[in-house]
Amino acid sequence: MRRALALAAEAAAAGEVPVGAVVVREGQLLGEGYNRPIASHDPTAHAECVALRAAARNLGNYRLPGATLYVTLEPCIMCAGALVHARIQQLVYATTEPRSGAVVSQAQLLASPWLNHRVAVTGGVLQEEASQLLLDFFRARRGRAASPSPASSTR
Repeated sequence: MRRALALAAEAAAAGEVPVGAVVVREGQLLGEGYNRPIASHDPTAHAECVALRAAARNLGNYRLPGATLYVTLEPCIMCAGALVHARIQQLVYATTEPRSGAVVSQAQLLASPWLNHRVAVTGGVLQEEASQLLLDFFRARRGRAASPSPASSTR
């Protein structure tokens, strides 16, 4: 999770919502990523999807059985579905996403009985650090929006 937090900080530095993710199996890092939808012009470039794509490329297989995905924020519906399709064994997340979390907050997608794969879930790992990173990011963003600089007002 510490590596995922470092990746989330990279996302924040790039102006993206600070979420980072890593895929690990048997102690080996298979893939990692951070939020990139703005920079990549890709609405599916959430940290989880970026990390899953990297892991799948590294293994030459879109299925990642036995792997754990560590992510700093509870996954959305899209990312939760990607975990199922990738056959991730375990999801470990840092903090909940009260507005659009699809694991415990707004939906319990991974607990759906109709899914053909089960993902074990652990939440709250390094929750305070992840929450603070998000709070700081959005506080800074709101501060910039409240007092635009002369350069930003011309855009």
